[in-house]
Amino acid sequence: MSAKRLFALGVGHIRRRDMTIGSKADELAEVQDTEIVALSPLEWQVLMALKREFEAEELCRDLWKARAAEADVDTETFLRVGTLLSERKVIGRFSTFLEHVKPTAGDQRVTRYNALFHWAVPPGREIEAGREVGRFHIMTHAYWREGGPEFRNVNIMGVAHGLDKAVVLAHKAAIDAHLESIGIPVSYTNVFWGGRSEIKPSEISPIAYRDFCREVGLDPEAMRE
Repeated sequence: MSAKRLFALGVGHIRRRDMTIGSKADELAEVQDTEIVALSPLEWQVLMALKREFEAEELCRDLWKARAAEADVDTETFLRVGTLLSERKVIGRFSTFLEHVKPTAGDQRVTRYNALFHWAVPPGREIEAGREVGRFHIMTHAYWREGGPEFRNVNIMGVAHGLDKAVVLAHKAAIDAHLESIGIPVSYTNVFWGGRSEIKPSEISPIAYRDFCREVGLDPEAMRE
């Protein structure tokens, strides 16, 4: 299964989410297309250093100096290439990672229930349904992905988290009711529960691939098409 379209609220709505059951934005969620972007060797060098998670001791005033050295470029080049990657939307925004399972320092859990909502809507109405689902503040994001027969041909999926399972299900019921109220039929829907939710970079680094080839005794150049 591969994601075709991502539906998410803008940064402004992320800052002012209302977690009341059924709360949603006035406007539809934005559609973000998945695109293939070709990167130069220099851009890959900077990107891999740029995207690595920060350790606590790395957080200092001159934040990018060490990362530039890691990428084997000067700081000016690192910032210039990083800015271009941002303008091309290769990188999105920087944020802290929300730990979904481990207790915080005060022994408080951020969430206990990580839900993946599934809906099967009529072919041709995927974007319309996805933008409606993505309006709800409880959703971290939603996307159009073809589940196939094994998943009852679901095509809209979305992620939500909560401390109370009943409350998470109440949010799901509110979304279902909204879809029905605006005339988007749902032939099948379900909720999948996950113990852990984690986001990691999805691209395969050519730098990492070359290192792998050398480790297993392959010539990286010979593996090119």
